[in-house]
Amino acid sequence: MEDLKYTFYINAEPEAVWRAFIEPESVRALFFGSVLNSTFEVGSPYEYVGPGAEGENTVHVYGTVLEFEPYRVMSFLEHPGPSYRENHAELETRITMTLDKVGGCTKLTVVNDRWPDQHPSYESTKESWAIILSNAKSWIETGKTMDFGW
Repeated sequence: MEDLKYTFYINAEPEAVWRAFIEPESVRALFFGSVLNSTFEVGSPYEYVGPGAEGENTVHVYGTVLEFEPYRVMSFLEHPGPSYRENHAELETRITMTLDKVGGCTKLTVVNDRWPDQHPSYESTKESWAIILSNAKSWIETGKTMDFGW
């Protein structure tokens, strides 16, 4: 399976982009009402928890922090939540988010790689990243999320 790679240029400093992916209010806005729980120490667990099939505290995605350098790079091993796939523990990919200052804006690069063959969430994840990152750009630049009509 091909790596998923997305590059966006956001009209904001790296610190503002970073906060959008870490701070609870922004994470809820960008990740469909979920919050990100973690200490962000390398080797520690993380999880996105929010409304879903198992109620208000559904684990949507979980994994392990691989790298966490504020305002520069964060990387995680990632699994779909238990309510999504019975074999969730076997379905591991890696997500790496890199921020680079370019003039007065930030180049945001997201790579989701290490896809096991026949991963059942590959196609939906490809679409989800485009939505999340487009929404992040709007949120960071305007303070508003996009209206997808859902």
